[in-house]
Order: sequence, then structure tokens, then C-alpha cells
Amino acid sequence: MSVNVLFAATEDRWTEYETPLRKEIAAAGIDAHVATDIPADQVDYIVYAPNSEVKDFAPFTRAKAVLNLWAGVEEIVGNPTLHLPLARMVDPALTQGMVEWVVGHVLRLHLGMDAHINAAAGTWEPQAPPLSFDTPVTVLGLGELGTACAHALAGLGFPVTGWSRTQKDIPDITCLSGDAGLDHALSVATYCVLLLPKTAATENTLNARTLALMPKGTRILNPGRGPLIDDDALLAALDAGHVDHATLDVFRVEPLPAEHPYWSHPRVTVTPHIASETRAAYSSKTIAENIRRGEAGEPFLYLVDRGAGY
Repeated sequence: MSVNVLFAATEDRWTEYETPLRKEIAAAGIDAHVATDIPADQVDYIVYAPNSEVKDFAPFTRAKAVLNLWAGVEEIVGNPTLHLPLARMVDPALTQGMVEWVVGHVLRLHLGMDAHINAAAGTWEPQAPPLSFDTPVTVLGLGELGTACAHALAGLGFPVTGWSRTQKDIPDITCLSGDAGLDHALSVATYCVLLLPKTAATENTLNARTLALMPKGTRILNPGRGPLIDDDALLAALDAGHVDHATLDVFRVEPLPAEHPYWSHPRVTVTPHIASETRAAYSSKTIAENIRRGEAGEPFLYLVDRGAGY
């Protein structure tokens, strides 16, 4: 009997996913009908993006799981009609993209690249950059993405401290948890990378109090979620020189409004939510594997903890 897979996302996503998703599901040994217009009571799996038209999951009476196209689930996890298993997206391309963005922007600031790129002709100031060995980095959030970034930075010689809601044990990373652990992680951060999920508990993780804990001259990178930062507090810390620079990829309102002070601030770099992206050729493999597991009666990968919100 064929498995019915509803693709519930925008039309442009369907154009991107139709061929690779069908290919990977077939390669997983699943006979499936994959479409955007399957009646709700005949759907076995929902491949889902929160900006789709599907908001009420009650009619999906035979569905086995919702397979999110994105890493973030904050737009769906609280849906009161959703009682199905919910899996977030984890795939190697998503992780690799985040690692490359984080490492690239840390090294850009660490090596002082902007000063040389923007220097006037004839400028000759031979001052060597610091070594990674002497430059502590703190990564807030030790999920798939945070752990991968922490490992990559540690591999370059940076002493890395990681903080997470629950205690982790990761080789070569100093792992902390809890309120006291967060304060300590911030107090040693020459660089601070934010890769926490968006939940009620993580909103404004960086605020006036926590920013003040950080060493003077620290650099902040946020490729995680916009609401992790109190924008007014960060701007004040930048203006005071306490924070040397902020490289920001995510914001409370996107696209970032043209009048927002981040655009013109000399100590802020804005990137347009490009740190990482799901790519159909890779994420289709994750979706296909979860469908295979569902049909085989095996546990789904990357299930969301509803209580934690991620």
C-alpha cells in the first residue's frame, strides 16, 4: 500500500523539493505518493513549513508525524491542534552552512580583516593579530548546530566554553549549564556566539545585566534567533564601547527595517538571515529516513521536546 506524504509549504518550496524528495523517499525503499493536495484524512506524513496554509492538524486523523522543513519549531510547537510526533530538521548541509558562517565571521574579526580591506592606499601598520590560543569563545546553545560550531572553533585552537539548558559533556569543550553557568560563560567570552532556540526562557538572554558581565571589547555573533538579544541593551553596550562589535544574521522583524539603527551603526554587521539554510538535496534525505523509520516502527529522529519547546 502506498504511503501518502503531504508537502505543506509554499509553492516555491514545492518546486525546489518535488524531485529530490520523491527521489530520496524511493531510494529509502518507500512506495509513496508525494503531493500538495492530498485529503487530510488520507495523509500519513506531513512535510511542513510553518508558513504553509495548514494550521489545524485535527483533520489529519491517520497521520503518523509532522516532519518540519526548518531547524526552528517555535512557530508550530505550541499549536494546540498538534498531537502528532514533531521532528525538527537536522541535516549535514544545514550544519555545515552554520559552521562556515560562524567560523568565517569569528576569523574576520579575530584577524582584523576589515582594517586591511578598507585601508587607504599606502597604509602600512604591521601589527600581528592575536592567536586563537589566547582568545576564549563562548557558544550559547549546544544542540546540533552549537556543538558543531564549538568543535570547529576548538579545532582552530580557540578555548571554547559552551552553555546549554541541561548539562552536556562534549570533548574539548568546557560545558556549563544553569544560571550560574551562564554568568560564568559570559564572563570569559572574548567572542559570544548565540545558537539557542527561541523559547520564553531564552528571550533576551543578552540583556543589560548579562551584557555587563562580558569582558570589555567582546564581540557578539547571533545566527540563532533575533529575540535572544535585547536590541536596546546591545545598542547601548555598543555605544559605550563595552561591546566592540556585533555581527547579526537574525532579527525580531525580518527583513530588518531600513530605519533600524543596526544598519548604520559602525560597530554592527548585518547579514540577511543567510547563516544557514536547508537545501533540498540534503534535507530530503532526513525526511525520507524518518518516513522509513515510521513505516518500520522505529523511533523517529530529531523529535521535539514539547515541554522544552525545541
